[in-house]
Amino acid sequence: MTLQRAAFVSEALIYGDPDMPPLTQTLEELQAELADNLGCVALDGPRIVGAVRARHDGDLLLIGRIAIAPDQQGRGIGTTLLAAVEQRGRDAGATTAELFTGSLSEANLRLYQREGYTESERVPGDGSDQVFLQKPLA
Repeated sequence: MTLQRAAFVSEALIYGDPDMPPLTQTLEELQAELADNLGCVALDGPRIVGAVRARHDGDLLLIGRIAIAPDQQGRGIGTTLLAAVEQRGRDAGATTAELFTGSLSEANLRLYQREGYTESERVPGDGSDQVFLQKPLA
């Protein structure tokens, strides 16, 4: 929970939303979300410096909540976590990975596009859009 909250503070500042779900999620909600999860973590010694969640739904690998410790961002951890969770999705039978981010999250969009994700849908919201991106896993 500490990693998630630390990682999403910058997103909350971008969107002016201190009540965004990653910052208000309870431990019980997190535990329920992790029950059937394909996600993984990145470690630096005993410290968790990154995490990603994902679940398999039919042909889709639904990726969410990529969180990198603020002092570790820009070191390739997000790229490594994406590759690892995509492989877990392939192993589970998914043929397409899907994730989303806000339209103001430029660094996230650059990472996802650099890793082969293309925009599949844009959903208007309050002051920004939710941008859905997909990548074939074949």
